[in-house]
Parts: sequence; structure tokens; C-alpha cells
Amino acid sequence: MFERILKKIKPDKKEQLEVTRKVKEFLSKLKLEDADYFLGGSYAKNTWLKGKHDIDIFIRFDNEENISDKLEKFIKKSFKKYERIHGSRDYFLIKFKNTDFELVPVLKINNYKEAKNITDVSPLHVKWVRENLNSDQCDDARLAKQFLKAAGCYGAETYIKGFSGYLIEILIKYYSSFLKFIENAGNWKYGETIDIMKNSTFQTDQKFPLTVIDPVQPNRNVASALSYEKFNLFLGYCNEFLRSDKNEIYFKERKFSIEGFDLIIAAIPLEGSKDVAGTKLLKVYEKILEEINNQNFNVIYSGWNWNKKALFCYKVGNEKLDKLEKYFGPPLDMKEDVKNFKTKYKGLQFGNENNKIFVIKPRKFNDVRQLIKHLIRNDENIKKRVKSISLK
Repeated sequence: MFERILKKIKPDKKEQLEVTRKVKEFLSKLKLEDADYFLGGSYAKNTWLKGKHDIDIFIRFDNEENISDKLEKFIKKSFKKYERIHGSRDYFLIKFKNTDFELVPVLKINNYKEAKNITDVSPLHVKWVRENLNSDQCDDARLAKQFLKAAGCYGAETYIKGFSGYLIEILIKYYSSFLKFIENAGNWKYGETIDIMKNSTFQTDQKFPLTVIDPVQPNRNVASALSYEKFNLFLGYCNEFLRSDKNEIYFKERKFSIEGFDLIIAAIPLEGSKDVAGTKLLKVYEKILEEINNQNFNVIYSGWNWNKKALFCYKVGNEKLDKLEKYFGPPLDMKEDVKNFKTKYKGLQFGNENNKIFVIKPRKFNDVRQLIKHLIRNDENIKKRVKSISLK
């Protein structure tokens, strides 16, 4: 079964040659001074999936001073269009022949202790994977990535909070194969700790569902981005897979369905870095969720999906509410506060219940669709985070 799956997800020789030619052509256009490049990401580690051609390139400098600005000067000489993306250290996105190339300026180091920024250690991660995973384990990493994609747990980006590619590669090395990884993961408990090099110096008061010590940076948890929800989702998915007698269907990504939702909101993300755009989409989804609940329409369940456009979907307990609501104020024994409450709502009907004063006042919104339309037209926190947004 695994061989059949690999044929579907592993780049064939033709694709490998095409991407390699494209990378070489890109690099030939990039004119560097006082710096060199180091290929990164799953392409460089030979764990990339078919059709996934985003290329990471680390541009290494001997001195940290203004390296983002220095790199931008090199890029300007070689490419007309690019995007500078702000982060702990600015990096650059260039679209070249339908492929995204991310150029990340880093300090050239031999040991994590020399790093001045978290990205400086990334080339060491690539080097570790290349030196420690054999070709069969690279394929096992591909299987694991596809399995996690199907489970909805692949990606450490803020808007996903799942497993990074590097985390998966470490776990494949630790357990030696894909199947052993899944069999063991199904038995993980909250707080599971894995230290492949047995040299951890990681210390924190924060509780993580999973701690995997970085083999090249022993004071770091590679799984720190993993959320409690994605940890539980993955464990359940592993056990379902094993109970199903390892059914191939568990490697197929399921199409997101909008059935069962009352509200479907479509949004076009901002252009640029997928991580940045995705994080902004997540904030919009959460903002709308919060406002629906604040206005007492009560979300029963919700979800969102992002391909070319994002869909924010909500099932609510109440699509419409009474035009008037009972709004509670302070306890009756807080005389001054009660007086101020009555002044604020002068002319409206008051009452008391459970030793608290309340007022009967008009709702701002009594129709959930009216609320959504108001938010997407007027809320600046929503408008600035998407290119466009509309209620379907």
C-alpha cells in the first residue's frame, strides 16, 4: 500500500529535473556579493511532495549588520518584482516561473550558540536531516506529511498550529519508519517528551502537549507551535488509521464541506507570504466568531478552509433574536452603580432579578446576517486583513 501512495505523492524524475533546472536558473540570476546561498526546505532535504515547489534559499552573511537591506540590494539587481516581508528579520518573496522562492538572510554559523536570530539555525536543520535520514526514511517522511495533511495537522504556521516538516523528519528518524511513528504516536500522552540526542537543555514553565528537543539546538522545543486541539486530532487520527487495518483512505485529503452551516463568508486573502496572509485570515475568522457569540447568536460549531479563497463557516443556535433584550447591571446593594446604571438607560423599563438590576433595551442586532453585513462593511480590523470579503 505504501508503495502505491508514494507513487502518487513523490515527485518523479521528470518533475525533479524540471524543478532542479528552475532552481539553477533562478540562482544564476541572483548576483550575490560577500554572501553565499544555502538551499533549504523540503526540496533540499529530499522530503518534498509532488506538486509542492516552494523553494527556500538561505542567503548567508558573515556579519549580521543590516543583512536584510544588503540582500534587498542584491535582489533589486536581479529581479524586477519581489516582496519584502516583515518578521523578526525581514525576508523576501520572489515569484519566478510559477514558483515561490523565499530568500531568507541569515548569519553564517556552525553552532546554534552563534545565532543572533531564530532563522540563523535553519541551515543547520537542513544539514541534520540530510546527514541523518536515509532515502527510505525520506520517503517515510513523505508518507507522514501526506498522512498529516489528510488529518488537517500539517504545518506549524500560526493559522494551522500543527506539525512542521522538520518536526516530522525528526520523528521519522526517532521511530525509524512511518508505521512505527504512527503506532507509537497513537499512545502518546499529553506532555510527551522526545529527546533524540539525549542532551536537552530546554527549560520552561509553559505546558506543551508535545515536546521534541531540537537535535541541533537542545534548548528548543521543535513542537512548540503544536496546539492542544491538533495534538488530540492527530492522536485520534492515528488510532482510527490503525483500527481500520491501515486503510489507504487516511492519506486522502478530504474536501471541505459547507453543508450544515448557517453562515458562509467568502474572503480573498492579501497577496504575499502565505503564513502572513493565513494568520490574518485566522484573525478575521476568530473576530467574526467572537462577535456572533457576543451578540448572543451562539455558535454551535464552526470551521474555515483556505484554498485560493477562504471560507468562514458558522452554525448558530439562533439566526434571529427578539428585538428587545434583558441587560443586567450591578447588584442592588451597589447603590451608586445602580444610580449610574439608571441614568445611563433613563426612559427604559427596569427590573431586578437575583439581586441585580436589569433594563429592557433594544438589541443592536437581532438578525445574525445583519450583524455579519455590518462587520464586513465597517470593522476596520476585518477590512485591513483581507483583500475582499462577502457573505454568501
